[in-house]
Amino acid sequence: MPPALKIDFVSDISCPWCAIGLNSLDLALARVADDIGVELHFQPFELNPKMAPEGQEITAHITEKYGITPAQADANRENIRLRGEAVGFTFSKADQPGGGRSRIYNTFDAHRLLHWAGLQGAAQQKALKQALFQAYFTDGHSPASHNVLARVAGEVGLDVEQAREVLASDAYADAVRERESFYTQQGIHSVPAVIINDRHLISGGQPVEVFEQALRQIAAAG
Repeated sequence: MPPALKIDFVSDISCPWCAIGLNSLDLALARVADDIGVELHFQPFELNPKMAPEGQEITAHITEKYGITPAQADANRENIRLRGEAVGFTFSKADQPGGGRSRIYNTFDAHRLLHWAGLQGAAQQKALKQALFQAYFTDGHSPASHNVLARVAGEVGLDVEQAREVLASDAYADAVRERESFYTQQGIHSVPAVIINDRHLISGGQPVEVFEQALRQIAAAG
């Protein structure tokens, strides 16, 4: 097997297209698994770094940020829900009790916890990333809540007490900010951004076939 491709998945927990993109990339990786090795790393990006801890109601946030109507925001969310469904990710409807997309939150502490998980191993980091997407978008839990973050860490096999210690401190804050700054300086201003071997960029929650074709082409080119 040729040397593994290095993939940096730059994303935010509060980004629905990132959840779609990760599931789509995962399906593509399964298709090429017999031919291509991969080292997958998750990198931090905050869509709303100045968001207050209590968050903001999602429709108000989207209409203010993007200058669209509530009806357009609802249509966009339904499109996202259907795109997620196509790649095996479930978005709860915002109008359901506890709907996962009813509010948007600050995610800095979630990124600190993901950094810590990455130090435990790539598999642990990926498991936490996927579980945090589900906790927020599917189950409706706040990714700004330390109790939620620690519980989810435990559910994927990470040490809950260590997770709580990380969250209660400012551990890895500088490392996360450094990574965020690095990718912003590299021109990454929207996510997901999938960077292969530090030089090939695939932007957005692309279809499985797009990821598969890119992986095969890049691997073949060496």
